[in-house]
Amino acid sequence: MSAAKLVYKANQIETFFQSQAPEEAAAGVAAHINKFWEPRMRREFSETLGQDDNGLKPLVIEAAKMIEFPEPVA
Repeated sequence: MSAAKLVYKANQIETFFQSQAPEEAAAGVAAHINKFWEPRMRREFSETLGQDDNGLKPLVIEAAKMIEFPEPVA
C-alpha cells in the first residue's frame, strides 16, 4: 500500500476519534491500527512516520507512540 494511502487512512481514523478527550483519542487511534492493520501496513507506516512533512495529523503522531510496530524484514 502506498505511503499516501496509509496517511489518508490514519488521518481518517483520527477524524473519528478526535471528538474524545485527547489522551483517549490517541489511545483509540493506536488501538484501531494495532487491531485492524496487518503487520506489513504497520511496518510501512513506521517508515512514513520518520519522514519530514509526512501529512499526518498531530493526534496520529501522538498515537504512534502506542502502535505496535513489527520488526523490519531482513
